[in-house]
Amino acid sequence: MNRPIIALTCGEPAGIGPEISLRAAWELRDEVRCVLLGDAALLAQTAYDIDRQMRVAAISIQAWRNTGLPNFPADCLCVIDCPAAEPVRAGQLDARNGRAVLQTLDMAVEGALNGAFAAIVTAPLQKSVINDAGVAFTGHTEYLADVTKTPQVVMMLAGGDAPHLRVALATTHLALKDVPAAITAESLARTLDIIQADLQGKFGIARPRILVTGLNPHAGENGYLGREEIEVIAPALQAAQQRGIDARGPYPADTLFQPKYLEDADCVLAMYHDQGLPVLKFASFGHGINITLGLPLIRTSVDHGTALDLAARGLGHADHGSMMVAIRAAAEMARKQKDAQASP
Repeated sequence: MNRPIIALTCGEPAGIGPEISLRAAWELRDEVRCVLLGDAALLAQTAYDIDRQMRVAAISIQAWRNTGLPNFPADCLCVIDCPAAEPVRAGQLDARNGRAVLQTLDMAVEGALNGAFAAIVTAPLQKSVINDAGVAFTGHTEYLADVTKTPQVVMMLAGGDAPHLRVALATTHLALKDVPAAITAESLARTLDIIQADLQGKFGIARPRILVTGLNPHAGENGYLGREEIEVIAPALQAAQQRGIDARGPYPADTLFQPKYLEDADCVLAMYHDQGLPVLKFASFGHGINITLGLPLIRTSVDHGTALDLAARGLGHADHGSMMVAIRAAAEMARKQKDAQASP
């Protein structure tokens, strides 16, 4: 079977990342060839504790670079060993392991850019551990943009239980007081161009329909509750339409997220993090995914964090549903991208 090869970074080793990565990769082994990146000894022990039928075989980074991936059978998961600096204790963070977590991301990006991996799927990591290790780090999205030298990326979440609900963000991890200044005609133009390009190239949607929220309550109420809609957002949408992008709005965010509107949309562009994401997470938390648009590679992720409290309780408490959705979505996007590139 022609299974796409997906790099799966296992995230914070003291969290639920190793468990949900193994469980999802094992369940999907007949559909997708997942290559796990993490501490091989930890993953082997975790696999043994989950299911003694689960087989794991490791390869070093250098061996992978020299010879490529071994041709393991479908019932054996491949691990590229990114060893932790210190022993891992479930639920207990250790900054000394922060750089090993970053190494998994670096290897995944390297493999995706050289064609070894069709896509990247990331398990959750702990930002504080990376920062405590001496590396300035604000999140997966920003880090991947930096290492791939991508000037702008767009965060989009999609609902697993609501497969047609996709919410992209004009701004990401900003304090609310900083959002209005960050929304400019130029930034919205770049954001809409990225959404349009990836919905076409990675999702196979020929003519994407994008609904755009306003910034203020009631989309500014004709200027009485703010003028950003009149002075920034509406002109940016008009310019996008002239470029051939079907972007409509700005709409009041409190009434836009209804089936009668969403059934005609391929994506909603919200102005800030907590404007769009609570709706999506309410609809599909635990089965939603995070997708980074604009990168020169495909990257999906789960919609939750490291869940250190669950990891401390032992195996069997974490839900790997979001990881399953993220892997399947990455594989489908890889197929759509391949088809788009093959089309004349």
